[in-house]
Amino acid sequence: MHRTGTTRRGALTATGAFAVGALLTSCGDGSGTGSGPGGTDADAASLRAVTALRASAARDSASLLARYAQVAADHPVTKPGIAPLEAAVREHLAALGGPTKAASGSPSPTPSAVRPSPSAADARTALKELAAEERRVADGRATALLTAEPELARLLASIAAAGAAHAYLLTELAKETSE
Repeated sequence: MHRTGTTRRGALTATGAFAVGALLTSCGDGSGTGSGPGGTDADAASLRAVTALRASAARDSASLLARYAQVAADHPVTKPGIAPLEAAVREHLAALGGPTKAASGSPSPTPSAVRPSPSAADARTALKELAAEERRVADGRATALLTAEPELARLLASIAAAGAAHAYLLTELAKETSE
């Protein structure tokens, strides 16, 4: 019987293309607060709030990236399926201003606060846990939209949407995983 509809590879490709498109259209250097030499305390407070929110989102992405690496290391059978999603999370981290690679080209060292606990004993459960983590982070970013400046809000919305898609794809991948 010939399978019709969306394949996992097609869905992953579409998600990757969506994430890259979102990053290209909504990324900036984060300096668009408009305060010049005559800025006020309110401008400084606003800049601090944006910086703190961006840093928090970057920490969430770094934690998520470490979680992807842990699942791939613990369950090599999942690596081909999660590699495109992990790459998208790495791009999200870069867009948020977080470190993504060391000078040698290898992933940057993970701070102890970001190191995830070992993943579940079986690949299917590990993927479901990773999907739950993606959902949690996406929900947090959606909540952060309420207080974010417009430019950062657009970036967070794009990344939250990609995270929600990742959660769905990880759930589907868990269903297909036999380990």
